[in-house]
Amino acid sequence: ASRQAAGIPGITPTEEKDGNLPDIVNSGSLHEFLVNLHERYGPVVSFWFGRRLVVSLGTVDVLKQHINPNKTSDPFETMLKSLLRYQSGGGNVSENQMRKKLCENGVTNSLKSNFAFLLKLSEELLDKWLSYPETQHVPLSQHMLGFAMKSVTQMVMGSTFENDQEVIRFQKNHGTVWSEIGKGFLDGSLDKNTTRKKQYEDALMQLESVLRNIIKERKGRNFSQHIFIDSLVKGNLNDQQILEDSMIFSLASCIITAKLCTWAICFLTTSEEVQKNLYEEINQVFGNGPITPEKIEQLRYCQHVLCETVRTAKLTPVSAQLQDIEGKIDQFIIPRETLVLYALGVVLQDPNTWPSPHKFDPDRFDDELVMKTFSSLGFSGTQECPELRFAYMVTTVLLSVLVKRLHLLSVEGQVIETKYELVTSSREEAWITVSKRY
Repeated sequence: ASRQAAGIPGITPTEEKDGNLPDIVNSGSLHEFLVNLHERYGPVVSFWFGRRLVVSLGTVDVLKQHINPNKTSDPFETMLKSLLRYQSGGGNVSENQMRKKLCENGVTNSLKSNFAFLLKLSEELLDKWLSYPETQHVPLSQHMLGFAMKSVTQMVMGSTFENDQEVIRFQKNHGTVWSEIGKGFLDGSLDKNTTRKKQYEDALMQLESVLRNIIKERKGRNFSQHIFIDSLVKGNLNDQQILEDSMIFSLASCIITAKLCTWAICFLTTSEEVQKNLYEEINQVFGNGPITPEKIEQLRYCQHVLCETVRTAKLTPVSAQLQDIEGKIDQFIIPRETLVLYALGVVLQDPNTWPSPHKFDPDRFDDELVMKTFSSLGFSGTQECPELRFAYMVTTVLLSVLVKRLHLLSVEGQVIETKYELVTSSREEAWITVSKRY
């Protein structure tokens, strides 16, 4: 087959076997590679993953032409499933719809049933930070990862994880699997390194074995605490489907929650005005009363802060769909079986869609149209993936607890460099300091 894309602008393979993988590795990440590619060739570009043609879409306009709101498979999960070599949403439309619905119910029910637990975890973190002297540097990424691991493991998988040792073991295996998904598969280095490959496969096997035991334990029994897996178990799924869906959810929601919390606090420390506005809203909504699920719903400004955090940090810079039937975008024909990437990181920084794209400005989401655009990209509303919905809720509870009692401050002279993988993080530890409001 000719290695020239079907008239779509872009680059030819650098190497016969690896396609443009060397170029991606040299760029530092897939996101940075796509930024350059779209700058050079426009909104619709092509390149090669190995011997496979890939088309990337880099503006809201072309993405809207491709995204089908009725499509049941979520692009981020599709990508994760293929990286884990799971049977990516191989079912028919009604089966995919049912699985999506079960995951959504899982999020809603586990948040409702575990709200008090989530509040308790947030308050424990607050107490820890209140006990620090004001000059102490707090390792934010580390604390947020610990917080996310504790909340996700118990809310998704239940009381097994009341034991801290279990959480630590899960975190270790999670770290091994996630670092390879984000990087090792992409640059082809995992397959070339037998030691790493074995560590990855062992860690994945251990995670799967924990999930299998929990699924078995929850089947046909009723527990007072409703966890995410319960919704899948009660659905009409076989054990392998429950395993895959709960694995994808627990892997992704741990990391998305941890990074959303980290970036939100980072941006609040560098934007005094935003932090002040958020504090005022939290005070106005809760007063001296308790934090409740009903009141959490009223935090509109906080929702805008989190949307702007996702946008500014480019939280999930890339997702993907397989072109199941031949399609057309602008004047370009996209052949069947082409891998189509959504270059979300490029789209979220496009000055034509977001004026002053590098400025952290939650007020931009006051505009209905801006919110609509954001939803159409899958970052809020009916299109958002369940992991992100879960992360929004957890982060909202945590910020309500922390900002009510603490000023969050940046460490002078610290420059935070960004590392782009499947979920964006800071390259080094992000440090902050805190001082008491009262």
